[in-house]
Amino acid sequence: MNLHFAWAAAALVATACATATPTAALVQSAQAAPGPVAAPSSSRERVRALLPQNVRVWVYEGQALRRSATGVVVGCEQTERGTVSYVMTNEHVVDAAGLNGPRLVVVVDTEAGPLEIDAEPAAMGKVPEMDLALVKVRGVQLQAAELATDEELEPGDEVLVVGAPYGRALSVSGGLVSQVELDPKSRVPVMLKTDAPIGYGASGGGVFSRATGRLLAIVEGYRTAKVGFAVAEQDYSFDVPMPGETFAAPSAKLRAFMQQNGFGRFLTPVGAAGKLADRSALR
Repeated sequence: MNLHFAWAAAALVATACATATPTAALVQSAQAAPGPVAAPSSSRERVRALLPQNVRVWVYEGQALRRSATGVVVGCEQTERGTVSYVMTNEHVVDAAGLNGPRLVVVVDTEAGPLEIDAEPAAMGKVPEMDLALVKVRGVQLQAAELATDEELEPGDEVLVVGAPYGRALSVSGGLVSQVELDPKSRVPVMLKTDAPIGYGASGGGVFSRATGRLLAIVEGYRTAKVGFAVAEQDYSFDVPMPGETFAAPSAKLRAFMQQNGFGRFLTPVGAAGKLADRSALR
């Protein structure tokens, strides 16, 4: 079995639509958070509500696109230097080691088309213990996802996974929570698995609850099985994703990462036990 990180190689993402760098005003207008709305009653409404919380993450080397993945907006605030939004993705996506003149870009998909915005790392974890990274995007107000509580992660629950296959526009797949792995001592979730189909470019993508729309986890990678066959005396093989073996960092891990790196302000304590839950409001 092979372990694959779900990102796309440059040769595969070269066909993605070219975009122009927008002004902050254009992006902020296109992505301004709406007021409170009723809970979605259909899959179409749920997806429509979730998509603005997700972005594409690209890494350039000079003018060449070297890496593409996905990210989820987890916070937004007003600072002395203006509006700043924060996107959660994977460390293996943002890591620029070995690249000459790397440039990190967040691509926001709007009704007017995809818009590229320069970004910068705000916090980096370390693979494999903490394959998470927080990316800072200035001058844009993006809609933040709500983090689920630990109790919301249950095997069998329906999920929606948002990813950007091969760097192209965001797409959605559906499935179930296959497994929730708990720390043997603390009983806190340390890994979530899902059978929802994903592919290259889904690293950093959000795993959302179909019922509530809350962010359950961030995709880290998936396991594959190699399949071989022969045609006209020629041997061929390819890797097939294994059902239930897409694994993701659960919301507990996301909360811990944000707290450890000084971004606990985007988390709201709730309940008598003081457990950290979610916050979706934009400032």
